[in-house]
Amino acid sequence: MSGNTFGNLFAVTNFGESHGPAIGCVIDGCPPGLMLSEADIQPDLDRRRPGTSKFVTQRDEPDAVEILSGVYEGKTTGTPICLLIKNTDQRSKDYGNIVQTFRPGHADYSYFQKYGIRDPRGGGRSSARLTAPMVAAGAVAKKWLFEKYGTVFRGCMTQIGELPIAFESWEHVPKNPFFAPVADVSALEAYMNALRKDGDSCGARLRVSASNVPVGLGEPLFDKMDADIAYAMMGVNAVKGVEIGAGFASVAQRGSSHGDSLTPRGFMGNNAGGVLGGITSGQDLEVSVAIKPTSSILTPRASIDMTGQPTEVVTKGRHDPCVGIRATPILEAMLALVVMEHALRRRAQCGDVRPALAPIAAHYAP
Repeated sequence: MSGNTFGNLFAVTNFGESHGPAIGCVIDGCPPGLMLSEADIQPDLDRRRPGTSKFVTQRDEPDAVEILSGVYEGKTTGTPICLLIKNTDQRSKDYGNIVQTFRPGHADYSYFQKYGIRDPRGGGRSSARLTAPMVAAGAVAKKWLFEKYGTVFRGCMTQIGELPIAFESWEHVPKNPFFAPVADVSALEAYMNALRKDGDSCGARLRVSASNVPVGLGEPLFDKMDADIAYAMMGVNAVKGVEIGAGFASVAQRGSSHGDSLTPRGFMGNNAGGVLGGITSGQDLEVSVAIKPTSSILTPRASIDMTGQPTEVVTKGRHDPCVGIRATPILEAMLALVVMEHALRRRAQCGDVRPALAPIAAHYAP
């Protein structure tokens, strides 16, 4: 086990390094007959890619995806799909000053202790750049799930640093660089300008959801839908916390209010986040994710060098002051990969078996 493959029936093997010639993935298990081209994948990569605003890293990567295999005459063949994204704007010299030191909060120290060697250029394999292939694979899963079930994935930022972001409408999300569900992002812009001026970074909280999710996805006891969602989200760089539905707010709730009452017209709430007993209920999957502050910052910090001697580290180069800003399409992709995996599992185990009770409406407001 090397830890570079996600999923079993829809298996995505991720490869490459931040400053290598290319990054990419191999998808094994995609059903045949899906119409697929680079144009189906590129829009999600464009949402994630760097250099799109002054609030993210200025590394200028087009992140143009190439399909190298698994598609013939515009359709998937059922064989492995290789997706390639070339690196075109590496600036490895920016990392010359940290070759002999460890950046606090980064994976430098732990990678070196584990492997006895590390790639300091942009973090090598530990770089958030390796989320791009997962976004590409997620786009394939999204298309199949939408065509099969009408499943739709959405995400937004709900907090940046100390600033909570009230939800106004999904329509605002694609109209600003923060993926914020609000019309006015001037406060967020001012906050980020001040943060960049200070040479510091901040964390973020994001919401990701899936609607029109089939009933009955999930494999109790240990491959529950919510367990696999948490596993997937924690595999994303910088994620330090995951909540499903009400999450930690459940602690202060009572059973009389937390349990989502059922009526013939539908559920009267969604504290469960769309999962009951590890199996999807047909309600929206609701996930909240906490992302830590970026570790690569200009503020001097204490560290040690390769000989264990004390030193001071200043990380130069092009970095996101808040990695959460570009995380929305990444989290959408990971949620799509989990749903895709479980959709194929259910199809393999249950075939065309339908629920004994017709699914009730996912939402009901009395």
